[in-house]
Amino acid sequence: MSHKTAGEKFRELLDIMAQLRGEQGCPWDKEQSHASLRPSLREESYELLDALDSGDATKIREELGDLLHQIVFHCQIAAEHGAFTAADVVGELKEKMVRRHPHVFSVEALSDSEAVLKQWTKIKSQERGKDSPQSVLGNLPASMPALARAQSVTERASHAGFDWPAVEPVWQKIAEELSELKVACSSGDRERTAEELGDLFFSLVNLSRFLGLQAEDALAQTTERFIKRFSYIEAQLRERGKSPQLSSLQEMDRLWNEAKALERREKDRA
Repeated sequence: MSHKTAGEKFRELLDIMAQLRGEQGCPWDKEQSHASLRPSLREESYELLDALDSGDATKIREELGDLLHQIVFHCQIAAEHGAFTAADVVGELKEKMVRRHPHVFSVEALSDSEAVLKQWTKIKSQERGKDSPQSVLGNLPASMPALARAQSVTERASHAGFDWPAVEPVWQKIAEELSELKVACSSGDRERTAEELGDLFFSLVNLSRFLGLQAEDALAQTTERFIKRFSYIEAQLRERGKSPQLSSLQEMDRLWNEAKALERREKDRA
């Protein structure tokens, strides 16, 4: 087992990346750019999220390594163009962590996580400077999953003091938006219907936040349950020499309910 420090191993990793991009390096690695690596970065990020959901430490470690590979790759490309180095990235991150945690690295103590988040928002605003027109909502990537981005936006607005005082008005807002969506659907106006549907989604995201849940995760779990149940339907139909296209809705509904019952029994045994 190696007794090298994380810093020593990271330095070796940077050297390997430089060699891969060097004159005698890998043809594929040498062809890559920030733009060409975007799909890989996105894929590795989602694979890490899946590993975190699994709770498998071995998978998490592996996927963290794969994501780190992407980061080191981008650092090497930037260094070749004279933009910045991995040392710049690490140094800036270190300074930011210390600067945004004065309650840890100075005598300023905070009582709870809510106070920490409010201070974090204040410090980020100060970092942007007085002349900056940027919003307290920050600059969340447009490529984020829509539910996750909406929840982050509402969380940041809440930290700035723009929020409902309790969950009851959120329920009322959901009922209001659902009613407006029904009216929009009846009108036949697709643009208006899309707007009202979005408003309803946004209200449900706010409810998720008040309930202490992540809307993105909740929908992902529901989608996985749907896939699992529908796969059960397909498997049962195959045993009968049939397919969903050649089966009645009533038959598939019965199998769907069977799948749900099996899930409940599995939960009860767990």
